[in-house]
Amino acid sequence: MSERSLIVTADDFGLSREVNEAVELGHREGVLTAASLMVAEPWANDAVARARRLPGLAVGLHLTLVEGRPAAPPDAIPDLLDRRTGKLRTDLATYGTAICVRPAVKAQVAREIRAQFDAYRATGLTLDHVNSHKHYHLHPTVAALVLAIGREYGLRALRVPVEPPEVLVRVEPVRRGIEARLAAPYARLLRARARRAGLAVADQVLGLAWSGAMDRRRVAGLIRALPPGRTELYLHPARAGGFEGAAPGYRYADELAALLAPEVIEAAQTAMAGCYSDWAREPG
Repeated sequence: MSERSLIVTADDFGLSREVNEAVELGHREGVLTAASLMVAEPWANDAVARARRLPGLAVGLHLTLVEGRPAAPPDAIPDLLDRRTGKLRTDLATYGTAICVRPAVKAQVAREIRAQFDAYRATGLTLDHVNSHKHYHLHPTVAALVLAIGREYGLRALRVPVEPPEVLVRVEPVRRGIEARLAAPYARLLRARARRAGLAVADQVLGLAWSGAMDRRRVAGLIRALPPGRTELYLHPARAGGFEGAAPGYRYADELAALLAPEVIEAAQTAMAGCYSDWAREPG
C-alpha cells in the first residue's frame, strides 16, 4: 500500500464560541477537513449553523460520556452524572468498572449514546464519522454499544486511536505515558472489531501523545512523515483558552495557529498532491 490519505479533524466543535470560530477559520484558511460535534454543549447550535455554511467540512459526532453535558434527561441517567455539577462523571476508572458490573449503568450509557445520536440526527447534518471525548469508546462495553446503536444511525467511520511511535520519533523524541500504553491493546482490538463491522477506520491516528500541544512544528513534521494508508490527525483548536470546559494546560491558540501556518499548509499540499482527504475512499 503506497497511497496516502490525510484527514485533519478538530474535536470539541460546539463546546464554545472560541472553538467554533477556530473550526471555521481552520477550514476556510487552513488544512482542517473535519470537525467532531459535541451535541449537548452550549454552542452546539452555533456550530451546526457554521457547518451548514461550510459544505466542504466533514462533520461527525464527538460522543461525550465523560466530563460534558448529557443529552438524555438527568432522571434517565442518574448513575452517569456527578451529583454536584450535574455533568457527566469524571472518575473514569470507577465509572468504567460500574459500566461492566452494573447492568443498570450499562443501560443508562446506552440511553445517553442513543440520545446523542438522536440529537445529531436532528441537526440534519450528514454523519461523517464518530469518535468520543477522552476516547472513552475504547471501553469494550461502550464500544459494543456504539457499534450496535451507531448502525441504526448510519455509522460508517469510527476513530480508533492507534498512534505509531515510529512516526512520532521522526519529529521529536517522545515517551508514551502509562495511559497511552494501557489504551493501546484496547485500540488494536477495537480497530479489528470495527473493520469486521465494515466501518472505515484510519490506519493510524496522530494527536494522542501531544494532545493539547499540537503546535505548528509538530504538525508540519507529522505531515512530512506521513506513512502510507489513511491517517487521521486531530487537534483541539480555539481562538483562545479560558472558556468553560477548556482543558487545563491545553494550548488552544497554538493548535489553531498550526492549522493556519504556511509550513503546515505547504507540507499538506506536498504530501497530499494527487491524493484525497476524506472517509469515502479506501487507500489503494
